[in-house]
Amino acid sequence: QVQLVESGGGLVQAGGSLRLSCAASRRTFSLYDIGWYRQAPGKEREFVATINWSSGSTDYVNSVKGRFTISKDNAKNTAYLQMNNLKPEDTAIYYCNAHSTLRGANYWGQGTQVTVSS
Repeated sequence: QVQLVESGGGLVQAGGSLRLSCAASRRTFSLYDIGWYRQAPGKEREFVATINWSSGSTDYVNSVKGRFTISKDNAKNTAYLQMNNLKPEDTAIYYCNAHSTLRGANYWGQGTQVTVSS
């Protein structure tokens, strides 16, 4: 079992920045993709960004490209989501996900609230 703990959420004005962290209990995430998803009130959870733990390759939803950056620290078993130029429409609960098709594993964190005021 893997535990994911998100942190770094909060209230920020439009144009501001936040950095989310996802700390994992697993010793290594080889063969895992680590992703960030978000869910706004009344909406379905949506994909935001992902990073492959082994290769470092990344992908983003179009709405955050150029503003958000996903990264990882292998030594700390932690993934990050740097969010710049935040917009009110970025307001949501942000969830960390660890997924491995080869290992048949899928884990979610508890979520962290991000609120962007206009």
